[in-house]
Amino acid sequence: MKAVTYGPFPGGWPADFVPDFSKMIAAGFNAIRLYKMPDLQLLDAALEHGLKVFGGLEWGQNVDFISAPSVYSAARVALQNSLKQVATHPAMAGVYVGNEIPSDLVRWMGPVKVRQAIEELIALGREISPHLMFAYANYPSTEYLEPGNADFTAFNVYLEDEASFKSYLRRLHHIAGDRPLVISEFGLDSRRNGTHAQAETLAWGLQAASDLETAGMTLYAWSDRWWNAGAEVLDWDFGLLDREGDEKPALTSVGNSPLPRPLVEGRLVSVIVCTRNGIARIGKCLDALRRMVDPHFEVIVIDDGSVDGTGDFVLENFPWVRLLHLEAAGLSVARNAGAAMAGGEIFAFTDDDCEPDREWISRIRPIFTDSLYQAACGPNLPPAARSWQEAVVCAAPGAPSHVMLDDVEAEHLPGCNLVVTKSAFQAVGGFDPDFQTAGDDVDFCWRLRDAGFRLGFVPGAFVWHWRRPSLAAFLRQQRGYGKAERLLMAKHPERFAPSGETVWRGFIYGGGPVTVTADSIIYHGSMGNAGYQAISNRMLPLRALDPRFSNLFSHTALRLIQFLQPRLRAWTRNNRILLWHRESKPQIENSPEDFRLPSDHALNREEVLTHFIESSWQPASPHAGWDLEKGADKILIAIEKGDLGSATLLLRIWGNPPELQRVKTRAGLSCFSILSFSAASLE
Repeated sequence: MKAVTYGPFPGGWPADFVPDFSKMIAAGFNAIRLYKMPDLQLLDAALEHGLKVFGGLEWGQNVDFISAPSVYSAARVALQNSLKQVATHPAMAGVYVGNEIPSDLVRWMGPVKVRQAIEELIALGREISPHLMFAYANYPSTEYLEPGNADFTAFNVYLEDEASFKSYLRRLHHIAGDRPLVISEFGLDSRRNGTHAQAETLAWGLQAASDLETAGMTLYAWSDRWWNAGAEVLDWDFGLLDREGDEKPALTSVGNSPLPRPLVEGRLVSVIVCTRNGIARIGKCLDALRRMVDPHFEVIVIDDGSVDGTGDFVLENFPWVRLLHLEAAGLSVARNAGAAMAGGEIFAFTDDDCEPDREWISRIRPIFTDSLYQAACGPNLPPAARSWQEAVVCAAPGAPSHVMLDDVEAEHLPGCNLVVTKSAFQAVGGFDPDFQTAGDDVDFCWRLRDAGFRLGFVPGAFVWHWRRPSLAAFLRQQRGYGKAERLLMAKHPERFAPSGETVWRGFIYGGGPVTVTADSIIYHGSMGNAGYQAISNRMLPLRALDPRFSNLFSHTALRLIQFLQPRLRAWTRNNRILLWHRESKPQIENSPEDFRLPSDHALNREEVLTHFIESSWQPASPHAGWDLEKGADKILIAIEKGDLGSATLLLRIWGNPPELQRVKTRAGLSCFSILSFSAASLE
């Protein structure tokens, strides 16, 4: 998707959309993003020009909508009414149910409550219009606010440095989990930076978004003319067109971007697929490999003692495949045998129940060009579940996953998507034959890292990996993993805790988006002012249960599997029984009181904070849920912004009851004027 934001404009939509839409098509755009829901006239014009439209739900997201249920109810009604009008139009592609809810208000309302409110809007939209895509336009100041049920992860990102932008894109791929990543806003103000700097920045931004495997990029904005908060915005110029409608250099630069991804030629890649009795699975795997866009590869199938005719099936239907029959000897032996007959300088291992994406090889190949990484992988994604049992297995813990040390370097690569140079493979002696069904990839990656080799990650180099088709098969798999871990414990005792749990330095990928929960610790920065606010105790979440199978029965089965999986694995690993561990909730201190202080004038949160600091209040911990503290007293500050500069100051004060009553009395809230507000009133 190559999109551009459009409107809202002073005076409303133009009388004729043809001039703008024609220029968009000429510049290579295929979608537009709105900040309100479209009307039929706009949709008809978009359809005529081949543009897809992402509408935006307008609602009171800049106020405390948790404490004002009518505001949120109005949002639900607005979504319902608008979808009834336009959802079936062929130009409609999706809806953003919100955009950059201010970080101070998110802290005020409670991050979990805000996330749940966003998710409820998405669920309502999907119930009415299941054919559309729904998302929330997040931004780095509330990175933790990802809704769990969005169709894609969307982030507004304004970084003027190319290296920093690329680095953050790599991080966002992990925040997104299995979901596609879309940059929902990216731009540069030409008033402050110049039109040529704007053109250059938008060009490299589009190219970076393409090269780093996002699903789409949205440039901000089409025109310098902009209407916001009841007034025309006159102090910045983000548009591709100026206020008179004339083209800036940026329109030409984005028309030439992004350039198509070139195929990196060079070293032959040997794809090695090991199978045993895989006649029902391997056909789809080899069909997927046949569709690869990269021509520089070979496919080797190792038939590890099949008795169901797998080898004959491969010979008859895939004569271009190199096939080797072995007596049943185990997965590691089979993989080593494939490597021994491989002619390539890069070995790409996958399983017979995987279907690699057609760009799998072409996307992972470039990571080996500079010799920084000697092994790499991408995600292994479960295809859409075909039954409730598959849905439960996909959402259960224990799936083969990569483990990330940071946004780029991996600690572990799963064998179903593991690519390694021939030289590194030979340097560590290949796979250990003692591991016959599982654990071989863990041991292999540990030995690679111990030998000084680095493991990389390529988010676009993914394979579809079918999970076990039944709960019984899944539990058998977990028993097998437990047996493999017993071997790993004997060989690598230093990598296991006394309890028998594997000690990973990195984070295990679970497939779900990284989002806030009730026990999350969030880094807010000093007084909640950090530009990038993230979950500090990040445990990458598991995939959610497929909505098509989301019912009481499936959720009960999932809870049972979540209970059994670690206990079965622990018992098989070291005859250990895991006892039920009940988390103790932190005790809540004395309840706070909230004050609302309206003003007809604009408020600056920094100035309010400064007033308190000048009165001996101190900044709280960057992980605290409040901004300032003095002894046992605490204060949280947020600002609701209204139209035409109006605002409301929100104060939440924790303290002893006499102090609160004194503050309330002295403030005189019924007639309080923010113009005379002073932190001295809270001394």
